[in-house]
Amino acid sequence: MPTQVDREKQRVRERVWDLLGSADAVHDASVHGRIPNFKGAERAADRLADLRQWQAARIVKAVPDKAQLPVRARALTEGKTVYMAVPKLADARPFYLLDPAALTVPPTEAASSKAAASVAPKVGVEALRPVDMVVVGSVAVNRAGVRIGKGAGYSDLEFAFLMEAGLIRPETVVVTTVHSLQVLDGELPAMEHDFGVDLIVTPDKVITCRSPHRPAGLVWEHLDAEKIASIPVLAARASQSGC
Repeated sequence: MPTQVDREKQRVRERVWDLLGSADAVHDASVHGRIPNFKGAERAADRLADLRQWQAARIVKAVPDKAQLPVRARALTEGKTVYMAVPKLADARPFYLLDPAALTVPPTEAASSKAAASVAPKVGVEALRPVDMVVVGSVAVNRAGVRIGKGAGYSDLEFAFLMEAGLIRPETVVVTTVHSLQVLDGELPAMEHDFGVDLIVTPDKVITCRSPHRPAGLVWEHLDAEKIASIPVLAARASQSGC
């Protein structure tokens, strides 16, 4: 059953999706139910690449959404290693390893989620190296770094896996690239398992967020049996621990 926070989040999503659609700010005919593939994503990637935090990063964990494709392509072109989640984490090895030194296709092609499935090996969390930067998509985000995704919860789970493994550290920078219309004033609803972002990058500006929330790891009580059963890593952990 959806909680009050779930319902509040959905109201925010609907408002932002409607706003983006009416402003012709996205590439897709309908943005509802998705991380918005916003117009200007390439300029946001360029702006991110100008930051010292990006320039210092060697290992980047990125979501597979279309809006972040320019960021992934830029990372691979610049020789950064990229970890990208397998869709819906539906594999015992839930991440693609995109090593720019081992690519058999151009970086701009390898960065797409479809190509990654063909050219990149799948790896488990234990095979990953510590992450310098996490790049996520959002439906909405506020200036305190509270973000709302599309509602599936996979980004939060990926983040939790990496936190528990010690691969996201205090110095790891968490970034979201969004359209300026996705940046909202005021408070946004959030739960304990939701992680916040350190930087918001739009095509026009960079916003630094102070002390965003980072969960320590998985919050099992927020996961239902169906979700656990659908994700092999979770199912194996639950079996071992009796969760």
